[in-house]
Amino acid sequence: MFTGIQVITFISIVLIGLGFANIFPLIFSITVDKMPERANEAFGIDGNNNSWWCHSSPGNGKSSRHHIHNSCFYCPLNCRYIYIIYYQLNRGTTIMKKAAIGIDIGGTNTILGIVDANGNVLARNTIPTETHPDYKIYMNTLCDSISKLITEAGDHIDIKGIGVGAPNGNYYHGTIEFAPNLKFEGVVPVVDFLKAHFNYEVTVLTNDANAAAIGEMIYGGAKGMKDFIMITLGTGVGSGIVVNGEMVYGHDGFAGEIGHTIVDPNGRDCGCGRQGCLETYTSAPGIKRTVFELISTMNEPSVLRDVSFNKLSAKMIDEAARKGDALALEAFDYTGEVLGLKLADAVAHTSPEAIFLFGGLAQAGNLIFEPVKKHMEEHMLNIYKNKVKVLPSELPPGDAAILGASALVWKELNN
Repeated sequence: MFTGIQVITFISIVLIGLGFANIFPLIFSITVDKMPERANEAFGIDGNNNSWWCHSSPGNGKSSRHHIHNSCFYCPLNCRYIYIIYYQLNRGTTIMKKAAIGIDIGGTNTILGIVDANGNVLARNTIPTETHPDYKIYMNTLCDSISKLITEAGDHIDIKGIGVGAPNGNYYHGTIEFAPNLKFEGVVPVVDFLKAHFNYEVTVLTNDANAAAIGEMIYGGAKGMKDFIMITLGTGVGSGIVVNGEMVYGHDGFAGEIGHTIVDPNGRDCGCGRQGCLETYTSAPGIKRTVFELISTMNEPSVLRDVSFNKLSAKMIDEAARKGDALALEAFDYTGEVLGLKLADAVAHTSPEAIFLFGGLAQAGNLIFEPVKKHMEEHMLNIYKNKVKVLPSELPPGDAAILGASALVWKELNN
């Protein structure tokens, strides 16, 4: 076993040969089994890495990172000594934190934020989406907001890329195409516009449900899963399908629209122009429609009978159901029945390990989860029964959109 003096002497000789690390970056390649926490922090190590990164000399006031694919130095010695040498050489060096910009383009507002690799939102902002039918005016406003956000985050942030979640987002083309709930008409070249303003390693776009699925895989309950489905229950019903660890985009970038599979071809009118789509039954507006249908067929008293359609909300139905309101409970049971039926069909396509429910309606907890599980199992092929978990998303509701969009960047970098 080497003594501390021997280690320091040996390392000093190497550093002299490399110009005391003032000219060339020193790249270490060692395991972190015994690395102290301060070394982890200094080198930017997270719990998933087996090796560390090194930083160039503090001459420029910032640290540049180099991956250890082609290490120029290997040391089998106790890493505590290495850290002492590094720390003494690099006192005052700015430690750069890797981060990604996440943008969620909604029908009313656009939420954007800077998120680090551990899912911590470092800065956030919101701008209105409905500004002008000319997308260029909106995109210029968005780019200005991104620049301000980067400035607010400070110089210690190393932005790796931009991820965008948007309705009708096409992953292959980086475009929003004919989104019915946006003022922009036709095809909007979002990624090309962003690349013209920002020079990052990754700029990527997909639809908002796909972004949520990747967010669940990077930050949430789907960590370690290779096959799962994300269902978003909001003003519409979106879905993201992951098979063998990869998002399913299809040949044109629009695969996975479970919300627009047909429940009843003669059913409720859908915003897509067809009838009987799943989202007309299992979205927030869908459960409102169910309540008003039940008002005309049920005789039980209900606090919901005195509420107009425009004033009724999914939250009000949730609150009434929790108090035992028979009409509200029936509305949730019917919603769960319809969703469970279509999820049983989805299972037959991809045989997922789990299905995650996310969004406002999923916040109802067992009111929606129990009927979904019950009816999914009833309608499922025998070979799949009792194999597929139905789980709530583990993404925090307030930051989920930003996290999902930023996760696109890490997914691209890891591919």
